[in-house]
Amino acid sequence: MVQPLRLRPTLLVVARTHHLVLLSRRPFSTVLDTPINAAAQQTPPSPSTSSSAFRDAIQAAGPRNNWTRDEVADIYNTPLMELTYAAATVHRRFHSPAAIQMCTLMNIKTGGCSEDCSYCAQSSRYDTGLKATKMVNVESVLEAARVAKANGSSRFCMGAAWRDMRGRKTNLKNVKEMVKGVRALGMEACVTLGMIDAEQAKELKGAGLTAYNHNLDTSREHYPSVITTRTYDERLATIKNVRDAGINVCTGGILGLGEKSKDHVGLIQTVATLPSHPESFPVNALVPIKGTPLGESQAISFDAILRTIATARLVLPATIIRLAAGRHTMREEKQIMCFMAGANAVFTGEKMLTTACNGWEEDKEMFDRWGLRPMESHETLQGQQDGIEKTDSKFTEVVESASHAQLNV
Repeated sequence: MVQPLRLRPTLLVVARTHHLVLLSRRPFSTVLDTPINAAAQQTPPSPSTSSSAFRDAIQAAGPRNNWTRDEVADIYNTPLMELTYAAATVHRRFHSPAAIQMCTLMNIKTGGCSEDCSYCAQSSRYDTGLKATKMVNVESVLEAARVAKANGSSRFCMGAAWRDMRGRKTNLKNVKEMVKGVRALGMEACVTLGMIDAEQAKELKGAGLTAYNHNLDTSREHYPSVITTRTYDERLATIKNVRDAGINVCTGGILGLGEKSKDHVGLIQTVATLPSHPESFPVNALVPIKGTPLGESQAISFDAILRTIATARLVLPATIIRLAAGRHTMREEKQIMCFMAGANAVFTGEKMLTTACNGWEEDKEMFDRWGLRPMESHETLQGQQDGIEKTDSKFTEVVESASHAQLNV
């Protein structure tokens, strides 16, 4: 008589310092989060394993600013399992692997922007159903910041749909009051207001601004296919004004704009060769908005997102890498893979500028399941290592020792 097959439950044993933790193995689905057009995805070639650039990145003791396009491409094209493992190793050298910066983003001025960014619902050139509004008042922003802080966010970000700040003296005055109020709550303050000049950057610095976001979006070569109303060099000029004023630079890109893998390389290489690496590097996955030129775009493949994050971690070792727009479309295990590969910040809260966002309670539950914790403010400023030294120091030593042995570095 044939005996029925009985499956025994599988347990996963995780060793962390001197503790043993038993976790029930979680079932993983093979269902795709969003439809993927496999034929449209770019599969990068596999280089020879462990190129000199790859080995240099693994051994990094600090940031370097002379990466060539070919070197970044060598790293990006490393087989994905090896690439993510190396990125995880470097991540633990420069950051606490359990700490995730929680940021909340508020739209303080919606719609009516004169730019033609092909992905943006806030452009006045496209019919997306979004109504333009005036800038909100200071107290409503501070109330939202209080809610964000109470839910664990340490950085409050404010975005306004403007091309630039020319002739907006009253608006700039109000933004500075918002910044001062957010900082008085003990939070970091970040704004994205379009292009700003050197004097405006100094005013924002005087108000206590922590960081200024101004994304490059994509590579220099692909950029004209996405935006024509602002040049790549104008974006770089704003970043220079921010950096020269002593404000932390937050600049990254959007994946899924019709680009190829070489454009991911180009974006990372541009950011990595700035005079100083940005404090934070957001990685956005396009959320197609109906009515925009990219409104019917296919979702970017997850392996491209993971590869970009891992490469950025190796090339920008001390930078905060933020898993930004599009995270709400990812299943939990994909988000965790991104954290393992070096992402260590998220947007969390009610919504982003015009798209959905993972909620605080959802993120708290995920953090609890995986042993993650919200990053504290003092840990998020570039160059401060307090959190790294205080958290998981023994675990870091064990992981680094094993990693060096396996990678023969």
